[in-house]
Amino acid sequence: MSLIKRFAFYFGGFGIGLVLLYFFVGGSGASCEYDYGPGARTKKNIRIKELVYSENSLQFLKENQLDTSAISYLLKKGNVLFSESNTKLDSCKVYVIDGNSASDESQKPIKNIKITIQNCSKTATVQNIIISD
Repeated sequence: MSLIKRFAFYFGGFGIGLVLLYFFVGGSGASCEYDYGPGARTKKNIRIKELVYSENSLQFLKENQLDTSAISYLLKKGNVLFSESNTKLDSCKVYVIDGNSASDESQKPIKNIKITIQNCSKTATVQNIIISD
């Protein structure tokens, strides 16, 4: 078999494999988010749970004219401060996340905020929100 025929068979099979892979994986809702670091895994774990707001945090959002989309944005783009978090608890770990409160990447950051979240098995509770410098 000539070299050209070998390349043709190889790339033909490779192309068919790519098409099949696209149909099998593309429709399954497989996620291609790269959450390898501990901060990214922590934020993803919090995002997939039911998010509950304490009275203190709701009052802060109302006073500073922010909405819950600022918290959602922070849970995607913020930084987890493990040095200030309490991850040694058995039941519900407490994480501190800080970042900008912009709800859209095209907007300029409105404020730097820091939130404290209690991450339990089924819910994540936003306990406290402060404006950081």
